[in-house]
Amino acid sequence: MDGDALKAICESMPGASEEFPFSIGTSVFKVGGKMFALTRLDDEPLLVSLKCDPDLVPQLRAAHAAIGPAKYLSKRHWNTVTLDGSLPDEMVRELIEDSYDLVVSALPRAKRAALGWPGDAPASSASSS
Repeated sequence: MDGDALKAICESMPGASEEFPFSIGTSVFKVGGKMFALTRLDDEPLLVSLKCDPDLVPQLRAAHAAIGPAKYLSKRHWNTVTLDGSLPDEMVRELIEDSYDLVVSALPRAKRAALGWPGDAPASSASSS
């Protein structure tokens, strides 16, 4: 995955925006004013820091050499993923989506509703007769 593909995935998330609060070359992708991805799109190798469920952090790091603790961010909640081709693009996309969902789930209900986030939708139940 290259920088253009990474940027396209991040920007495809509902309500996502790219900002540059740290420096011109450092892209911060946010939703509802909260960061879900941090990267320098021109770096080689390409790295992206993503929020992660703390229960999954150690498992992902143990299973994949390309996933490690995020520099300058909470090591408990953030991983840095090296996009060197060792992880399938679909897995990278899922890690981005999971990061986005973790951030959106913590937003106020009104903001979640405005994004059309499905996490608040009542589970449909089939009634048996």
